[in-house]
Amino acid sequence: QVQLVESGGGLVQPGGSLRLSCVASGIGFTHYDMAWYRQAPGQQRELVARITPYSITDYAVSVKGRFTISRDNAKNTLYLQMNSLKPEDTAVYSCNARWVTTEYWGQGTQVTVSS
Repeated sequence: QVQLVESGGGLVQPGGSLRLSCVASGIGFTHYDMAWYRQAPGQQRELVARITPYSITDYAVSVKGRFTISRDNAKNTLYLQMNSLKPEDTAVYSCNARWVTTEYWGQGTQVTVSS
């Protein structure tokens, strides 16, 4: 059974930091492209950052320089370090695993940036 379980979301003040984690089970994690997506209320889901099995990364323009995606293949875990958070970063953040045409999603974790 494939599972992607996110954690680390919460309420943070503007300018603060959070670190999201996504633990994968039931897949060959080292072979998968991994990514974080987010969806704010009333908006379409958008790609935040992605990382290849060889740790090549790519970021949305809106988060570049503030967020860092990483992976620990030994722990089957994906991370997203989020710094200098802004109210517009408020969304449900979801973990995605993709290999060829196979794709899995986590259930998401809420991130709220507010004073």
